[in-house]
Amino acid sequence: MQQAINDAGNDRVALVRNLEAFLKKYPGSRQRPQIYRALVEANLQLRDKARAADYAERLVALNPDDISITILTIQLLEQNGGEAGLRRAANYATRVLEFVERSSPEEKSPKISQEEWAAERKRDRMSLLALRGRLEMKLQDTAAAQKDFEASYAILSSATAAEQLGEIAELKKDLKAAIQQYARAFALADAVTGSPSRREIRQKLGNVWRLARGSDIGLGEYLLLTFDDLSQASSAAKPRKNADAREASEFTLRKAPEGTPFPLKAVKGKVLVVNFWATWCGPCHALEPQFARVAAEFQGNADVLFLAANCDEDESLVAPYLEADKPHTAVVFADGLDRLLAINAFPTVIVIDRGGKIAYRSDGFEPLTFEQDLLAAVRRALAGANNSMAGDGFTP
Repeated sequence: MQQAINDAGNDRVALVRNLEAFLKKYPGSRQRPQIYRALVEANLQLRDKARAADYAERLVALNPDDISITILTIQLLEQNGGEAGLRRAANYATRVLEFVERSSPEEKSPKISQEEWAAERKRDRMSLLALRGRLEMKLQDTAAAQKDFEASYAILSSATAAEQLGEIAELKKDLKAAIQQYARAFALADAVTGSPSRREIRQKLGNVWRLARGSDIGLGEYLLLTFDDLSQASSAAKPRKNADAREASEFTLRKAPEGTPFPLKAVKGKVLVVNFWATWCGPCHALEPQFARVAAEFQGNADVLFLAANCDEDESLVAPYLEADKPHTAVVFADGLDRLLAINAFPTVIVIDRGGKIAYRSDGFEPLTFEQDLLAAVRRALAGANNSMAGDGFTP
């Protein structure tokens, strides 16, 4: 076999010809897996996807547990588009799905946690069901496709599954369901990568909305409501951190961005000042240096703690933001403290007095007076002279 490879040099056509000649001469060679893989790669480079699919299927027959080559085979068969190939691709997708569903935590790499393994398994099941559903749509088995897309969406809400369910509903002339699914797809679609395309989803949604309503009136409001519903459902599905905590000192937050525990039990009997913010909030960025200057006034005072509590749903946004912004106060994830204190807008700054009551609250901020107002509120809370609300705050 090595002679066949050497004789071909960099000529991919010659490599395919030589390797096929070797297989014809030695059909039972133990080197068949390596030869099939080389033929798959060479034919892909030559853009002969039909022949690449043929050798990929032979490789799957020899190594049925090779998930990566099985997925490649499915993709190649789907691209070729023949009915027989699509049916085989659907069968391969079922095989991979069953393999994923049979997997157990004992088989995971020690380098990943139980939670990471479970999340990855969930994503794999969602993707495979959507993949099989797409193949079933091409085979015009709408009922099976709908079942798979619904199962995929139930595991993890995705724009891909929602868009396909919208198309199925539209085919069935169920305009109400089509509107709901297309709206979900639009809300879930990634505006950056454009996959699936928000523009195309918007066109589909607009079309069925006009068919059902006669005009675009009300569509914008419907989309906002759909987005809010999906956001609330996503938040509700996540485990609630500090769910049993009833006051700030009972919370254990996490330092941002590393996530190490940051218990607040030591603040009991002290003053806690918290700036609730999000990476996407422009005024939060403007407030931070003013908040830091007030915090600097009390540097070294063990009776007061200043924190900047991040409230982003996507915590992966926080590290690059902090790297660029470099705030001067300690940054933590809110981890439910925002829920306890009913934070509904950003930025919001709250002062909690020695008795655990809210002594000051600022929803948004006035740049000309913020520092002076917060400085006075912290001093009052430290003095303990007035535990009632100042400004526009309240006591829960």
